[in-house]
Amino acid sequence: MKIYITGVAGFLGSYIAEEMLQHGHSVVGCDNLIGGELNNVPKEVQFHNFDMVDLECLVKTSRGCDLIYHTACTAYEGLSVFSPALVVKNTTQITVNAMTAAIINRVSKFVHCSSMARYGTQGVVPFTEDMIPKPQDPYGIAKYTAELLLQNLSGVHGIDLVIGIPHNIIGARQKYDDPYRNVASIMINLMMQGRQPVIYGDGSQQRCFSSISDDVNCLVKLAFEPKAVGNIYNIGPDENPISILELANKIAQLLNFNLDPIFYPGRPQEVKYANCSANKIRKELGYQTEVGLTECLQSMIDYIEKKGTKPFQYHLPIEIVNNRTPKTWTDRIF
Repeated sequence: MKIYITGVAGFLGSYIAEEMLQHGHSVVGCDNLIGGELNNVPKEVQFHNFDMVDLECLVKTSRGCDLIYHTACTAYEGLSVFSPALVVKNTTQITVNAMTAAIINRVSKFVHCSSMARYGTQGVVPFTEDMIPKPQDPYGIAKYTAELLLQNLSGVHGIDLVIGIPHNIIGARQKYDDPYRNVASIMINLMMQGRQPVIYGDGSQQRCFSSISDDVNCLVKLAFEPKAVGNIYNIGPDENPISILELANKIAQLLNFNLDPIFYPGRPQEVKYANCSANKIRKELGYQTEVGLTECLQSMIDYIEKKGTKPFQYHLPIEIVNNRTPKTWTDRIF
């Protein structure tokens, strides 16, 4: 099978590419390298470097493919409140372009990676797939809008669609010099430089963090299980929610670091309690959590030790600067 992966130089996309190559498939992929790195791309991948707003390039490079995995996205939930034009363009528009290319090229199946941000604040956790989405930030709204457009277009034009919702994926190879996202990676990079981590609000926000290996196994299944077609699946553990402050303490223990975090005001529109139920995918596709949080964090520490810590790169523009914009960004605190 010939598989096209958008965002193939990114954290998730590059792992999916490796897995598909190991299964004997050929892989083509694209990335604009905003959040990805060229050295993430397996050498066997036919790689194209361009921005997905260019529909013509998408159509040309995906011609002859059987399946599209859409992982590309500027997945910046917090930043989306202050850079909505950037995030919406590189979330909703590129998703429509990917599906349009699939339709033009008569691709048979489209696997879309959505986000837990689609749920917003539900009043109860864990989130289940039958909940009505209530996204509360531009990123979440853009992701849910993209889902609605995909469902509409795939239904009209006869393409099999599966939507996966991986959440808070972490692991080796995650970008750790990005000041806008990837809380665990940010904390590890800072502590390994002897610097205290930053916590927004009081740190009581709760999340469940997913090992990249557990998520990739499920995402591969979505492509080949006939019963997955037309379904939406949360992907990732639901056993042990952890607060951001507890996460900082766990990382500090692994690093033998004397923790004294720096607290900043909470970020606007941040959901306090957000974790997803894995019951549906556990029942229907046999999901199980195989890599625990401690093991996953240690793999990240080992990876960063090998690569070396990095200064943070403020590589994206902040479109709206006012008294609500986090000073960690405007003053480049990291």
